[in-house]
Amino acid sequence: MAEEEVIFTEQMKRAPGEMCWLSVLSCLLLACCYVGSLYVWRSDLPRDHPAVIKRRFTSVLVVSGLSPLFVWAWREFTAVRTISPLLGLLGIRLEGFISAIVLPLLLTMVLFLGPLMQLAMDCPWSFTDGIRVVLAHFHHVIELLRFRQGTLSGIFLSAVFQFSYTAVFGAYTAFIFIRTGHLMGPVLCHSFCNYMGFPAISTALEHPQRLIILSSYLFGVLLFFMLLFPLTDPSFYGAPTPVCTLTSSPSCLCFS
Repeated sequence: MAEEEVIFTEQMKRAPGEMCWLSVLSCLLLACCYVGSLYVWRSDLPRDHPAVIKRRFTSVLVVSGLSPLFVWAWREFTAVRTISPLLGLLGIRLEGFISAIVLPLLLTMVLFLGPLMQLAMDCPWSFTDGIRVVLAHFHHVIELLRFRQGTLSGIFLSAVFQFSYTAVFGAYTAFIFIRTGHLMGPVLCHSFCNYMGFPAISTALEHPQRLIILSSYLFGVLLFFMLLFPLTDPSFYGAPTPVCTLTSSPSCLCFS
């Protein structure tokens, strides 16, 4: 589409690889700022204490509020120009909004078909219990060691597993964002996965109805991969794909 074409400077034409690395480093810097903001408060209380949660919420709110300014600075420094506004690049727009709410969440629920079936059979959690389930990150190791919640080796192995799981999940939500061009899809998928937690596969293996549950696990995974690209087709969301492409070709395009 002509109105979506990006004007690249001579610098980007000469060194697209440098712009790519600069973009990657910018993403890492923003992620480090996000995690680092959680530790600007000095406190002897555990991270689940209400006072600590309020402080961390404030830190995250500030960093999230400054993120658009960070993206704007990246765009100006790298000389990438788009006709679409900054909010559009951040995935905040009205085109395809309903699809962005429904389809990515539906796709994620398909992936969790086994755990959902298991939850429906057992109903072990109340709504409040489910809300308290959160994704774990590597920086939680500091809290676990600080309050002596387990051995060093046990905490490290747990962190490696949790980091691997959340890294895969991060790649998935990034894929959703790039394919749909909307922020709402990744947000809802993240909230849903927070609620579900990591699938209790060991419990499923010992369940009285394990054949049904394990079949649901398998069917959900197969159906997920079958629907991954069809349900994230950019035509459903009012945006071309990809969101941004940096190649050695002078004619490469960047869309919002």
